[in-house]
Amino acid sequence: MIGRHPDSTGDGHSADASQWRREWIETARSDVVALPADYPDGHRVETHRHSRSQLLYALSGVVMVNTGRGRWLVPPEHAIWLPAGVDHSVDMLGDVQMRSIYVRPGAIAGLPDGLKVFAMTDLMRSLVVAAMALPHEETHTGRSALVLDLLLHEIPNLSERPLALPFPSDRRLALLCRRFIEAPSPHSTTDEWAGAAGMSRRTFTRAFRRETGLSLSMWRRQACLLAALPRLADGETVTAVALDLGYESVAAFITMFRRMTGETPRSWLKRGQRNAARSH
Repeated sequence: MIGRHPDSTGDGHSADASQWRREWIETARSDVVALPADYPDGHRVETHRHSRSQLLYALSGVVMVNTGRGRWLVPPEHAIWLPAGVDHSVDMLGDVQMRSIYVRPGAIAGLPDGLKVFAMTDLMRSLVVAAMALPHEETHTGRSALVLDLLLHEIPNLSERPLALPFPSDRRLALLCRRFIEAPSPHSTTDEWAGAAGMSRRTFTRAFRRETGLSLSMWRRQACLLAALPRLADGETVTAVALDLGYESVAAFITMFRRMTGETPRSWLKRGQRNAARSH
């Protein structure tokens, strides 16, 4: 065993713990490294990168991952896959219990090749929790090896969720996106965005998809969802959030929410609360 495992209940953000984590991630011989860290509300992990890919799982709390291409929200019971070498910073929205799996590139075939947000399954959640309790050894055998091997092979089976919000690099488009995030609304039209960018509708549509990989309507829905999730997790009512975001009815907001996440706001909140309770 190399080093001492830092206490996962409160000092994941200390200088010593951060240094220990970086050294272990970079030097461990195992294809899979599992490390926990708890962070307080408002904490920021400054921009960094890993030589391994990272499956960052928010056991509780909400995490915002920032990259040069945009922001990715990781609400409770979701995980984000960060490919090796991607520069990123992480902001904590609420107290966060972070459980990270670091995977050596090419460990198995079929691992995600891009930055994605996934919904956690009961099996994957159990495997991550079990992995956190394993000893930090150079090589794993017996049960430890089986847990980590199954965890590794379950990653390609996770279902992607549309919680990414890529930002365009074009200055005009980026400015419009920033303005929208400051005041999200489902009612702005493509023609309005195109006019504000000084483009024809056709040119704007092509440029926006080329820059973000998404249509404007999908990007707006994801931006509204990104704005809604932290507020819902913080205890605001579905009605208040829906009306504040400009939806004409709560039903319209719920329809958008279900289309984007696969469940209603109420069921999403209840599931997150149950799973957070099980983690204590």
